[in-house]
Amino acid sequence: MWERFLAHLATRRGWRLWVTAAGLGVLAALALPPVHAVPVLLVSMPGLLAQIGAAASWKRAFWVGFAWGWGFFAAGLYWVTYAILTDVAQFWWLVPIAVPAMALPLALFVAGPAALAWTVRPGWPRVLAFAGAFVLFEMLRGFAFTGFPWNLLGTVWAFGALPIQAAAWIGVHGLSLATVIIAATPLLGRRAMLGGVAALTGFALFGLVRLWPAEPAPQPVGLLIVQANVAQEVKWRQDQRVPILRRYIDTTREAALAALRELPEDQTLVVIWPETAVPFLVADDPDVRQLIAGALPQRAILLTGTVRAEFGPDRRVARVFNSLVAIDPAGEVLGISDKVHLVPFGEYMPLSGLLPIRLVQGGMDFTPGEALRAVRAGPLPPYGGLICYEVIFPAAVVPSERPAWLVNVTNDGWFGISAGPWQHLAAARLRAVEEGLPLARAAQTGISAVFDARGREVGSVGLGETGVLRAPLPAPRAPTPFAHFGLWIAIILSAGTFASGWWKRKI
Repeated sequence: MWERFLAHLATRRGWRLWVTAAGLGVLAALALPPVHAVPVLLVSMPGLLAQIGAAASWKRAFWVGFAWGWGFFAAGLYWVTYAILTDVAQFWWLVPIAVPAMALPLALFVAGPAALAWTVRPGWPRVLAFAGAFVLFEMLRGFAFTGFPWNLLGTVWAFGALPIQAAAWIGVHGLSLATVIIAATPLLGRRAMLGGVAALTGFALFGLVRLWPAEPAPQPVGLLIVQANVAQEVKWRQDQRVPILRRYIDTTREAALAALRELPEDQTLVVIWPETAVPFLVADDPDVRQLIAGALPQRAILLTGTVRAEFGPDRRVARVFNSLVAIDPAGEVLGISDKVHLVPFGEYMPLSGLLPIRLVQGGMDFTPGEALRAVRAGPLPPYGGLICYEVIFPAAVVPSERPAWLVNVTNDGWFGISAGPWQHLAAARLRAVEEGLPLARAAQTGISAVFDARGREVGSVGLGETGVLRAPLPAPRAPTPFAHFGLWIAIILSAGTFASGWWKRKI
């Protein structure tokens, strides 16, 4: 059956070839969160390799890979359209072109491996060369043009803690490498498929062994994550500023008092609000901080996302930062961390003097922070702040001074009820496993969650829900091999895999 199907795909010519390749890429996107239909890769990946093998030249193979990559990224990033719809009156013209255009440069990161794979002999050499090149290009995607390592193939396994435990050693890119090789086994016959089953079994057993030890006692901190479910289209409206602030304050006051009644007297309560939670410059406005402080009982500290400003001599705003601020019950600022990795077009405009459009909220570019750092705020264990998509970058989420936990605040209200927030959540979960650190995540409209240092979900508030999440702060684990070596393990594995196939190239 597989042989006939793959032979049929190899006969595609003309426009049917490009449509089929793009369709296989769309099919592969179903393996991504939140669907996690991983078995579709057993069709999509062998189909791509069969079409690469049938190409008349490396140039044709390049375009086959490009079509597959375009379908994969267009389908996986469809939710970007929701961000445009929050201001459809101004950007309506971008709706039909934004996602297809965004997928074009990303498709190049599949086209390159496809062209390289064509030069290698069929069978295991081609599979290994393609798998190694695919992951090396995937890593390159995390750095090129400021980086966009979204929907890395290894995230298909992030539907639970068990399948992703190997990330503590090989990272999400190592999971991607194993995924490509296993998915390609139908191209290589029954023995190869049995080998793929054995590999999956080995990963599962590794996960069981790693999850077997009991979780150590939590840190002396209680978490209270507030998810106010504020829609993006009303978030910055002038008439909604005070109602939004009051919603957070009222929810926090009631929930914090209830939480402290159950918290031991020697423990601190940490209240976490999401990225730019309220439409005020919290760090720069003592009156707003005093209002917030009224909702904070003693033994409570607030971590909130906020826009922070620096003013010039004329008291005009000179620079703005996307920040995470710690506030005590007296309304004093205990610590600040600024977002280091800004979002192109969302927080700053590349080539702003040349491009005719302006997408940045408020029209002023944000300034990046100098570096990630461990923040010490009163009695809290030192934490690393990650704002929005900073959490998607493997090996780039922990400051030089290792913290005791990670805090990720985000505003996923841009993306509506779509796959985007689930994909973002999967990246956060993988960072906890890779680094061996617990992670608390506060999202504007969901999904807010707490993961322990092995990626197990302690609690969550669902997408589009209004609510609070109370949970203990899990303990950190010893630094993982990934925490020690970062991307180097995956780089060596991928380069070795590529080289093992490349030496049998055709030309």
